[in-house]
Amino acid sequence: MQKVTEQSSYYDNLEQMSTRDLLVSINSEDKSVPLAVEKCIPEIEKLVDGIIDRIRRGGRLFYIGAGTSGRLGILDASEIPPTYGAPFELIIGLIAGGDTAIRRAVESAEDKIDGAWKDMAQYNPAVDDILVGIAASGTTPYVIGGLRDARKNGLLTASITCNPDSPVAAEAEIKIEAIVGPEFVTGSTRMKSGTAQKLVLNMISTATMIRLGKVKGNKMFDMQLSNAKLVDRGSRMIAEETGLTYEESKRLLLLYGSVRNAVNEFNKSKKQ
Repeated sequence: MQKVTEQSSYYDNLEQMSTRDLLVSINSEDKSVPLAVEKCIPEIEKLVDGIIDRIRRGGRLFYIGAGTSGRLGILDASEIPPTYGAPFELIIGLIAGGDTAIRRAVESAEDKIDGAWKDMAQYNPAVDDILVGIAASGTTPYVIGGLRDARKNGLLTASITCNPDSPVAAEAEIKIEAIVGPEFVTGSTRMKSGTAQKLVLNMISTATMIRLGKVKGNKMFDMQLSNAKLVDRGSRMIAEETGLTYEESKRLLLLYGSVRNAVNEFNKSKKQ
């Protein structure tokens, strides 16, 4: 049976389309992606609750994938420390072929069924950890083997795929299947499938960070002060929270290193 992700595009003669027609058609296809992701919310919820439970026990979250899927996992993992002040080792993204494959494809790396578990070995995976395998096709050996080995070793396992009833999903306890249909360019899963995976990863990591207390109200209280824009944002957050002037807020922020610490110290001083 042909994979949904390999089915022929609903559009043809693409090379004869005008630029406007190409863009409108791609956009039209992209509109279907959030609806496909919406159907996955019960499974995403189950995964997020499992992640929170295990992280609170000292666990970590791993993403594995090849090609676009691997890059998306690395992107999500790399954005969590600066955005939420979480430790760099809390969410770890791994790609078949190693860091070289982030920019340049490494031939046959995704076909190594024992590759993911070997890549994880340096992190000493433990039973409180979680492994999410990402594979649009649902057939990537690197991801299949990683999930299989992780499950044998007691990790919580989940998959994000864009084909139904795939071999990757068969190895995971929690199966997130975002079925977005044929790609605009036949088989180009960096498009709708990649967008669906990015949306799911956004939901997983953002909901997890909020539930772990990394957000207050609707603000990133633990973000790292890595540039002038974030210092400005943090200063305004402190001013709004405390009633201090912008200048006073910025001084506290730079003194204590984070919005949370600055607000906590301000509140302490008020009680004294």
